[in-house]
Amino acid sequence: MSQIAATFNRTIKELLRERPVLFWTIAWPIIWVLIGSFTWTGGTPREIVPYVKGSLTVSMMVFALMMAGMANLPSSIANDRENGMLSKLMSMPISPRKDFVGRILALGAFSVLGAGLVTAVGLAVGARFPGTTAQVGQAVGFLLLVVCVSAGIGLLIGTFIKRVQGAVMTGIGISVVTAAVSGIFAPYNVLPPALQQFSRAYPVSSAHASAAYSLLGEPLLGQEIIGYNPLTASQTGLTVAVSLFLLILGTILYSRFSWRTE
Repeated sequence: MSQIAATFNRTIKELLRERPVLFWTIAWPIIWVLIGSFTWTGGTPREIVPYVKGSLTVSMMVFALMMAGMANLPSSIANDRENGMLSKLMSMPISPRKDFVGRILALGAFSVLGAGLVTAVGLAVGARFPGTTAQVGQAVGFLLLVVCVSAGIGLLIGTFIKRVQGAVMTGIGISVVTAAVSGIFAPYNVLPPALQQFSRAYPVSSAHASAAYSLLGEPLLGQEIIGYNPLTASQTGLTVAVSLFLLILGTILYSRFSWRTE
């Protein structure tokens, strides 16, 4: 536990010290919640505006989680590689899996902070989530899947992109591009058929749709805003399976390649 705690403390301090990390993970999603809440709801019927704002808030919450996993986590790994910390860790009797657990716990804590602040701002500008307590719990589970997917992809980036700047830019690029084409930034209904299929297969966007659908509570409302029902057994099974696969793959490759003597 001491090895995990040491990695957790070091990683969380690194994340909180880096201004670009704080901007992309917390400030940027909050800015878009504010912009979207006052500009994208002009032609929306007044009675569903709070729920559209709620859906927008979930989208930006998911983007914050994506940035934490896909950009901040590989940045931390690459930084440890560049400053020699990773070499020191490899020379010690430390399991790479304990290092991984510490990093993921720090990422989770930082993600909770970012998601909580985005949610608070969304609620402050009128976002509403009419889902029941059980549905809120269900949504939290899907958001945890976003953390798993993002961490898996982040571990893959951190394993194969050696430099900090390259790791950060790769993570930001993947986050922004996939969010733009999978229905996280743009409504699912406006995507062409090929991208709608990608949206359902890509676990981040599928988990995002499932979380938003759950928080909206009313099935007809969720269908209207999200564009489809992501809570079918087949869709949920695919989301869970691909999320866990990417996390496991990232963990295995990180342990095998980042912890070898170079």
